[in-house]
Amino acid sequence: MRLDGPESGNFQDDTGRSGMGLGGGGGNMLGCLLPLVASRFGIVGVVVLLLGYCAFNQFGGGGLISGGGPATSQSTPAGQSTLDPATKKFTLQVLGSTEQVWGQQLGGRYQPTTLVFYNRADQSGCGAAQSAMGPFYCPTDKKIYLDTEFFNELSQRFQAPGDFAMAYVVAHEVGHHVQDMMGTLDQAHNAQASSGESQGNAIQVAVELQADCYAGVWAANAKNPDGSSVLSPGDTQEGMRAAEAIGDDTLQKQTQGRVVPESFTHGSSAQRMEALQRGLKSGDPKVCTF
Repeated sequence: MRLDGPESGNFQDDTGRSGMGLGGGGGNMLGCLLPLVASRFGIVGVVVLLLGYCAFNQFGGGGLISGGGPATSQSTPAGQSTLDPATKKFTLQVLGSTEQVWGQQLGGRYQPTTLVFYNRADQSGCGAAQSAMGPFYCPTDKKIYLDTEFFNELSQRFQAPGDFAMAYVVAHEVGHHVQDMMGTLDQAHNAQASSGESQGNAIQVAVELQADCYAGVWAANAKNPDGSSVLSPGDTQEGMRAAEAIGDDTLQKQTQGRVVPESFTHGSSAQRMEALQRGLKSGDPKVCTF
């Protein structure tokens, strides 16, 4: 990738306070998250609707932490940051690019999310944040939570290296924020409330595939200050490898030796690749149906 644009200022660096994730109300939420953590299906977007379901149903719709929209200023807590400067710069350049693209796509109505960097554990508006959950978006506090060690796992364990694969992670989570702004997450949550487990999973898959498609839309429209595309030769292939590596069928084969389609929560490898490619080819969010 060729990213020459400015870094976003909408972030928090919580890496200096590892171990905070189980404090406060996180313990109540943890039981709801355990199946997800064990399955590792939260990769590139924790099961956001499960988080929302837990928050709304266990805590009366108010979530775990009160508070309004996303912060728009930098925040570095006490303690020494462990965030790699190069990774921070790249991630925030990607975030800044998503802000530019979605500001254009939504006609200036886009309200940026905040990206929270943490190490091992933290506290989110949806409860405990833990590295094992993978990156996720919390609709309660409108923030993305990311332990950047996930980038190493994506490259090494899942054999999906590359800067575009890393950017895809961030853009997918921003896609959930767009869904939140557009009312899609509320719509999906309401549909799930009256659905059985299998149908509820299918609804969630649709949400995740739309976020993949939105990631492709971002990449298709992302430009540097000189008007050049941020994409380099080979970037699309990196994205396809990442989408394939984190498909539910691929992960199930690796972890349990068999595939159970009715338990899918993020979509098969083929579905995820197709959704990302659809957004990349079109560049139009209207093709990202839910």
